Amino acid sequence: MQLGGLPVETDVWPGVWISVARRFGEAGTVAALLPAFESYARVFHPAVRYDGDDDIEVSWSEVAAHNGTRAHPLMQWHTITGSWDAEPSERQAAVWDDGPAEGHLPVEVAARLAAVLGRHTTTPEECLFGRCDGFGYDLPDPETPPRLLLRENHDVVLVRGAVTDAVRNLAPEPHEQSANLWWPGDRAWCVATEIDLTSTYVGGSAACIAELLRTPGIEALPARPEDPTAFAADTLNPLPGGR
Repeated sequence: MQLGGLPVETDVWPGVWISVARRFGEAGTVAALLPAFESYARVFHPAVRYDGDDDIEVSWSEVAAHNGTRAHPLMQWHTITGSWDAEPSERQAAVWDDGPAEGHLPVEVAARLAAVLGRHTTTPEECLFGRCDGFGYDLPDPETPPRLLLRENHDVVLVRGAVTDAVRNLAPEPHEQSANLWWPGDRAWCVATEIDLTSTYVGGSAACIAELLRTPGIEALPARPEDPTAFAADTLNPLPGGR
């Protein structure tokens, strides 16, 4: 069996270190998504503005500046836009047309991220990618292939490839789904894109994260293991009304 043209792993043991770490991390924090590393970053999935046939990436900081809200490491999309709506208000329509992808790292950002991470591992050709098994379109058997068991039933099926394979679509067409979890054989870093979040978290060495934070085309800010990831994580911008 393959996902995205990559062979499915039948041995999930190489991912158990992540599973164990996530179970010990405090629920609702970065520590519940990633094992212990020297440094962490939060990568914000870009919004999109349509320009003819082109999709223009729009940063969260641009949206926050337009709305008079504050861009910071714990910001949430609904707090910087001031709305729970998936569609932009008339006032914001000139800035963005479609919000950040939820639970999916856009291909262009994945490629830029993989280029950075590939320089910070001794095993760039030996990586594992986990895709959540709960999407329901191509894994009818609950036990085959075997899953890497993660807390909150966010179990993943593993495939093996090179770091450059982070751009692969691991879902059958016409669906589109990035890896939800990936890491190299030497465990130098780890990437987590939770299925219900609009940002991706990365743990690695201080040098790795420092390079990531200054890479053009990646909107990222420093993160900490204790940082909350919930909808109410942003205490600097007000929550929208209506809920």
